[in-house]
Amino acid sequence: MTQTAQSTASLSDLTGDYTIDATHSQMGFVARHAMVTKVRGTFNEFEGTVTGGASVADAAIAVTIQAASVDTRNSDRDAHLVAGDFFDVDSYPTIEFVSTRVEPVDEQTLRIAGDLTIKGVTRPVSVDFAYAGSATDPFGMQRVGFEGSTTVRRSDFGMTFNAALETGGVLVSDAIVLEIEISAVKNA
Repeated sequence: MTQTAQSTASLSDLTGDYTIDATHSQMGFVARHAMVTKVRGTFNEFEGTVTGGASVADAAIAVTIQAASVDTRNSDRDAHLVAGDFFDVDSYPTIEFVSTRVEPVDEQTLRIAGDLTIKGVTRPVSVDFAYAGSATDPFGMQRVGFEGSTTVRRSDFGMTFNAALETGGVLVSDAIVLEIEISAVKNA
């Protein structure tokens, strides 16, 4: 098997338009359950684009997630998440993010600010993405990778379901960590 060497391109060298490769990317989240453990979930269906400009600051990012594709490895929990207490996918089938500003923080980090829409509610969010590098894959496609996370409050998006615990606290944390790993392919 032939291995392709990783490119040494810096963030400032990245130009052009890219499409997120959902089969090599992850859109996930982490919530506290019963105040003692973390439950992780992912969305299995999403798509997105990065439209380049003359500089990194001119880039635009758009992502659409199919809310019904939520997967926490528990079918009962997933059924509750797609219902009205949480994502209400019958009324709001998608979760969307559209960037409003992209700025380099340093040579390896981008801060992407934008509007996140969940359950029909739009709120501003900001995510610092670490640049994982770029490479030409075995099929001749240029790929770039980024990893980032941010914390949002689910109540800000109209998801207020909860249950009090006998010992104090609640069943599901309001703070949700969004974890994003992106592999994007440069458009021909």
